[in-house]
Amino acid sequence: MSDNELLLEVEDLRVEFRTSDGVANVLNGVSYSVHAGETLAVLGESGSGKSVTAQTVMGILDVPPGVITGGAVRWRGEDLLTAPDERRREVRGSEIAMIFQDALSALNPVFTVGFQIEEQLRVRLGMSKKDARKRAIELLDIVRIPAADRRIKDYPHQFSGGMRQRAMIAMSLALDPDLLIADEPTTALDVTVQAQIMDLLGEIQAERKMGLVLITHDLAVVAEVADRIAVMYAGRIVEQADVGELFRAPGHPYTAALMDSLPRLDLKGQTLETIKGLPPSLLDIPPGCPFHPRCKRAEGRCSSEVPPQHALGFGRTSACHFAEEVVSSRA
Repeated sequence: MSDNELLLEVEDLRVEFRTSDGVANVLNGVSYSVHAGETLAVLGESGSGKSVTAQTVMGILDVPPGVITGGAVRWRGEDLLTAPDERRREVRGSEIAMIFQDALSALNPVFTVGFQIEEQLRVRLGMSKKDARKRAIELLDIVRIPAADRRIKDYPHQFSGGMRQRAMIAMSLALDPDLLIADEPTTALDVTVQAQIMDLLGEIQAERKMGLVLITHDLAVVAEVADRIAVMYAGRIVEQADVGELFRAPGHPYTAALMDSLPRLDLKGQTLETIKGLPPSLLDIPPGCPFHPRCKRAEGRCSSEVPPQHALGFGRTSACHFAEEVVSSRA
């Protein structure tokens, strides 16, 4: 894999969930790309479409109720959405791997951690039972699980939350993928363990030159590890930018509001800013800009015209009618 190789390209991806309550427009034209050695953070509130995008890329979207209605998911130029099921299975795990949000639910409770790592080595790589066990122990060592040769015989419930997440990382690395999708890998972990998990992912990525898609709602994590950020709202990417540019001067009111809601030491004693209201129901997304009912800058056109992606230079975009003014006001 060459440095800076374009690995993944998601283009105008659209997904509906057809339910008894109606059609939920879950993804509404999502586009982003990931290069080798790059960390793309996908940021947004719960329900914005972050995980559904990842599931669609991996080919594990529940169908039904999910229906892919448009777009492309290109892996090294090959559209996976039109590829045969056999090809998608080849890519899944060996080329693109995923760390799931809840490790306890993702791991099978009736099999040992070692068996679950070894199984894919034997099935996908044809390893002998002995070689698969040896490699599984090596993987647990890589993710810094103490006494790996003993803990490999334990069941998921015998691991702490942080250890289970490390075991999930070991499983995702087993087939040496070129792209890793981490879906909120530090959820429900204490702050110290969160830092350890993120440091571990960063070290593994640097060593292997992998691409990394980090799905999160934690701006502090994003600031530490990301190269680029894609901000999602109501199934759309509303802003993309290099991490430094975005934190210096966000180009969308939603991004700016997220940053204003962070606690800051220099604002001690002052009232913390909040984003009023709730994200819209995906069954009934407002016309125009979906953020306009909660936006302090909203004007008449915001409730009727869907804003296009405005190019702001340096590879950054913002889906706001007043993107340049937002950047100028924050610079």
